[in-house]
Amino acid sequence: MDQEIQDVKKGETTDTRYRALNKPFRIVFYFFSVLAVFISIEFFFSLGIGGYNLSNWQYYYGLIALLLPFVFLFVPSRKGLSYTKIPWYDFLMAALSFTIPFYFSFNVMDMQQGAWSMHPSPLNFTAALILCLLVLESSRRSGGNLFFIVCLFFGIYPLIAPFMPGMFQGPEFEFPTLIGHIAFDSEGFMGIPMQVVGGILIGFLVFSGLLIRTGAGGFFLDLAMAVAGRFRGGAAKVEVIGSAFFGSLSGSIFANIVGTGSVTIPSMIKLGYAPHRAAAIEACSSTGGVLMPPVMGAVAFVMAAMTNIPYAKIMVAAFVPSLLYYLGLIMQVDAYAAVKGLKGMPRNEIPKFWTTIKEGWHYIIVLVFLVWGLVIMRWEATTPFYASGLLLVLSIKKKKTRINSRKLLSLIEGVGKLLVDTLGIILPLGLIIAGLVVTGAAPSFTSGIIALSGGQPLIALLLGTLVCYVLGMVGMLASAYIFLAMSLAPVLVASGFNVMATHLFILYYAMLSAITPPVAAGSFLAAAIAGAPPMKTAWESMKMGVVIYIVPFFFIFEPALILQGPVLMVLLHFSTAIVGVYILAAGAEGYILKIGLIKPVTRVIGIFIGLLWIVPEWRVTAIGAGLTIPYLILLWRKTKAAKR
Repeated sequence: MDQEIQDVKKGETTDTRYRALNKPFRIVFYFFSVLAVFISIEFFFSLGIGGYNLSNWQYYYGLIALLLPFVFLFVPSRKGLSYTKIPWYDFLMAALSFTIPFYFSFNVMDMQQGAWSMHPSPLNFTAALILCLLVLESSRRSGGNLFFIVCLFFGIYPLIAPFMPGMFQGPEFEFPTLIGHIAFDSEGFMGIPMQVVGGILIGFLVFSGLLIRTGAGGFFLDLAMAVAGRFRGGAAKVEVIGSAFFGSLSGSIFANIVGTGSVTIPSMIKLGYAPHRAAAIEACSSTGGVLMPPVMGAVAFVMAAMTNIPYAKIMVAAFVPSLLYYLGLIMQVDAYAAVKGLKGMPRNEIPKFWTTIKEGWHYIIVLVFLVWGLVIMRWEATTPFYASGLLLVLSIKKKKTRINSRKLLSLIEGVGKLLVDTLGIILPLGLIIAGLVVTGAAPSFTSGIIALSGGQPLIALLLGTLVCYVLGMVGMLASAYIFLAMSLAPVLVASGFNVMATHLFILYYAMLSAITPPVAAGSFLAAAIAGAPPMKTAWESMKMGVVIYIVPFFFIFEPALILQGPVLMVLLHFSTAIVGVYILAAGAEGYILKIGLIKPVTRVIGIFIGLLWIVPEWRVTAIGAGLTIPYLILLWRKTKAAKR
């Protein structure tokens, strides 16, 4: 475990999904990764090197040409194949993945003026068809078979739409026209997928990669230990705080579970936590990290592109729900530790607070700078590039974090793999979007939801929650969000719900499938690390993550909980929500501070009162407040009587 801790601190954890490329191909990968970052800097800052500026689509196709080939070189086509030898067909797909987008990039002007999307020539149609097939294969290798099936279905949906029943029926499309729309139009790859990857996300991926590879993960883990390690249930509290930091940096539930769980799960079990409880804490903490500002998961950037809401506003709006979620987790962890008599970590294992700050103060400065650039200066997509530059400068000043030649190669590799991973998952979304847009399926589905709900906003919300969960359950967070953002969101917004709250609601409920049975992929992964029963871990995860199941319903009805509205309303609802979260967590775990253990019946009453406090309606909150005092007096008297 000591070696795992060192790997996390250095940001050098090994990802076994990838082939080990030989030296010539590693050099090509390093070069292409650097070139991808370079052209993004040239694009965002309009450097005009050589007197030439890239257009949007030239830049987007260029990124595809530089990054897509490595999906096929890094990830084998199926399990069981050699992780050292690359078969000829992967070389062929990599070569085509470079050549075709490169050709498109140099012909963007002719593409747009010649209406390639409507009338592609035989050569351009063939090239576009091959690119679509390559992207489909990319979806399978990067996202798995279910993701591939969904992308394939929506990709060919315009061809079968005339034969579909009822609201799923759509106009007929010719095959060349469909391929043209996907490859050469803003309704396909050049729309939201590449606007997200190339227009918003790439700077954050570079920044995230820099943070992790320069040791920020280790610093925040040490900081969490220094802050919370000495308190009861210390290892679990360290896990919650550490995963909040790490998840915010990585933007990935599963990377978070592997990165921090390999260290913290054994520590929790050693302290006395049951394996399934330790795994559930890890799964819940890592899941929430994806929605933790300032660097959130990729779907938050998809949301920014689809709604035209600046990412900075989304980041600010997500702050209170994330804080309430982690507050609930900490309270449940503390209550469980109190019930089980679990102590803090040994003092000799806890880093000193000020020593830790001295070692990693520059990471805090850089994150503060990132938030300042996004919220105050509103630099948007260029902010992470400035923050990355600041991080590099500050890292040079410290010997421990200074970038030498070995660290530089590791840094390029880490950033490059983040870019390849993200493109492999996001680019296939163009197939889904094209299928929904060109057929008009999204408006039809919207009409279906309205009909089923009888025009009742709450019923429409519940129907959308079910669809969101089902799509998210099979591991398609981005797909679920896009589908419902185009179909359910207009219904809810037209019903009077806040736009930001509506889209965040959809985002949260798609994400929750990671800890919710029967699939619960995040819980199952954490259970594998802990050696715990998977389903038992998943049910425990639902209990631990109870706050995040209910908060979206409250902020969609009261946008003050996502910092939308007057300051006094925000403070009022935030304060009552904190009280409610505490009582809810106490009821869930059966322990209240200064009172002690509470019995099952009073636990249920406590959960009910906690919910009343959180409901953002003053009459309901007042009832909760009125019930709280007699409830606490009753518990105090019972505890006092039991001690006699």
